[in-house]
Formats: sequence, C-alpha cells, structure tokens
Amino acid sequence: MIELEGVPELVDPVMVAAFEGWNDAGDAASAAVAHLEKEWKGEVFAALDAEDYYDFQVNRPTVWLDDGVRKITWPTTRLSVVRVGGDKPRDLVLVRGIEPSMRWRSFCNEILGFAHELGVELVVVMGALLGDTPHTRPVPVSGVTSDPDLARTMDLEETKYEGPTGIVGILQEACTHAGVPAVSLWAAVPHYVSQPPNPKATLALLNRLEDLIDLRIPLGELPEDARAWQLGVDQLAAEDSEVAEYVQSLEEARDTADLPEASGEAIAREFERYLRRRDGATGPAGSPQPGGHATDGGEGASYLRDTSGERTRPPKPSKPGRRAGSDAEAAPDGPTAQGPAPEGAVPDEPASDGSVSEGSGEDSGGSDSADTSDD
Repeated sequence: MIELEGVPELVDPVMVAAFEGWNDAGDAASAAVAHLEKEWKGEVFAALDAEDYYDFQVNRPTVWLDDGVRKITWPTTRLSVVRVGGDKPRDLVLVRGIEPSMRWRSFCNEILGFAHELGVELVVVMGALLGDTPHTRPVPVSGVTSDPDLARTMDLEETKYEGPTGIVGILQEACTHAGVPAVSLWAAVPHYVSQPPNPKATLALLNRLEDLIDLRIPLGELPEDARAWQLGVDQLAAEDSEVAEYVQSLEEARDTADLPEASGEAIAREFERYLRRRDGATGPAGSPQPGGHATDGGEGASYLRDTSGERTRPPKPSKPGRRAGSDAEAAPDGPTAQGPAPEGAVPDEPASDGSVSEGSGEDSGGSDSADTSDD
C-alpha cells in the first residue's frame, strides 16, 4: 500500500515522466523533466526500490563523499511534486529515473499506484529518438496516444506502431489499460550529432508539453544553451565538406516534406500559439517577464554552456551514412532511431502537432544507448 504522508492535496495534477536509456536520445527527455524539477524546485517524496528493478552491473551505483563520509547513490526512479501557481494553478508530479532492467509490469503498476493516490488526471511520458532530420530545422515532436478519444480531443496521433518497445511505450499502454489518460511526446534527434546533451531537443519537448497542458514553463538559460548548441554544430559541419553536403540534402528533404504544412489551418495554429505566448511573456507594459518562455529558443539554437561560463564545442558530427551507435536498427516506419521508432512517431517527417515555424525553437537533437530487458 502506498502512503503519501506530507504530500499536499494537488490541483489538477499531471504526471510527467522520462527515463534515461533506450528512449532518451541525446538525454533530451530526461533533461526536460530535470529542467522542470529545477525551475519549479521540485521536492522528492518517493523513490522506487532499486533492488526490485535494476541490474547493478548494467546501471552501477556511484560512491561520493559528503563532508568526508562516503555515501552511495543507487540507480532508481524518483518522484517529486512541483506546485505551479498563477492564473491557472496546476501541479505536476515529475517521474525521473532510468529505464528498469527487469519487472517492467510491476514497475509500471507501482507508478500507476502513485498516480491513483495523487489523483493524477493525465500522464505525459517524454522520449527522444534518432532520425534523419537536420539540426538546422525545427525539431519534429510527435504526440501519440493509444486512446482514440484522447487523440481527437487533444489533436494527437493514434499510435499504429508495431515492433520492439521501451519503457515509454509500456508505461503508456499500462496507463491506457488502467483507464488513465496517457500521451507520449517524442522528439526526433539528428543521428549524425547524437551525443548528449541536446538542449534544442529538450526545448522542443518543453514547447510541446506547454501546449499540451496549457501551462507556461519558465526556461531560464535553456534557449541560450540551444542557440549555442546549434552554432557549435554549424561550425563543426562547415569544417567537413562531406558532412555539410549531407546536412544540405537533409534540409532539402525536410523543406519539401514541410510544404503541405503551409496550409491555412497550420498557419492559423502557429499564429494563435504566437499570440498566446507573447501575451504570457510580457508584463502589463509589454516588458519581458523574467525566466523566459518556451518560444524564446528561436530557430538559432545550439550547445550547452560550460559551468565556467565559457562555451564548449559540441561533439563532432558523425560522417554521413553512419548512425551513432553501431547497434542502431532501421525502424519499421523508416527512420533510424535509438532502437526502433516509438509508437506512432514519424521522425523523418514533420509532426503535424509538434513541428513549428523557424522562430519557435522546436528543432532536432541527439541519441543515447542503454541495455534494456523486459520482465
């Protein structure tokens, strides 16, 4: 039985989850949840027992010193709560951890137990995959669900994916079978610059989450980090003519695929988003509010800042024709991903509900790898 002493009664709670590993290309998804936890000062109230779900030879514990005393941090999944005030108060339950090595059904049931006790109204699971998408264009973000009614009401894709899946897909299906509305958000990351971090993909996921739950998310320095990331990749790509030519071919393919999106409905949707965010990002006199907004990233996004304040160079792009990670497979739907493409995601095409105009800051990002095993 789950007991939640000390956790206050929540207002319209939404659970937002992300897991490091197979479904987290460029660490984009886990970084998005970490950003929410940091910006809203989330308070951890529960952690799953690491002994139940993790193989410590795959995900090893770490030893650290606290005032000369050695302590151990075990790999696990932690839950925290953030209280979001404002005109439309809404609380978030953040789930951040590592994809479990075993007992996936029990793992999902335990998370659903917390969701039930806290009165969670919607579960949003974020992931990222590798795709044939250029780093110079907005990051495609697909929103998918197994619930036909939810797909209609929230303008999402109804998943048609068949094939191997990760904990993101398993948790979404567990929610659906338990009667809990659940959505997965997937960001497509350029396979040729797959190493983490990828702040541009993280920014894209936060943009999409913001639209989905109608909540303004403070972004801090993330837009500036995203701009620096893209500038760094631009410079490295320019140093290799083969990579530059390959990026140009991806741009042409992406721009051609984007043409159908230039419809009246798509333009109207983007204009409404712009107006809504502009109003939220300015004060009574029109001055910018501190903290920024999810549209602050702009289309020039780039690499993460060094803690010393100096810019760091992003990892060198992989040569065309190679995928980061020799074990990456071609997904049934076409794109190459960190494993197969996720349920419903189409990373090599513009996501009708996720891709936005050049100035929105939704662009593409990196990859990652980790061993997974089902129960």
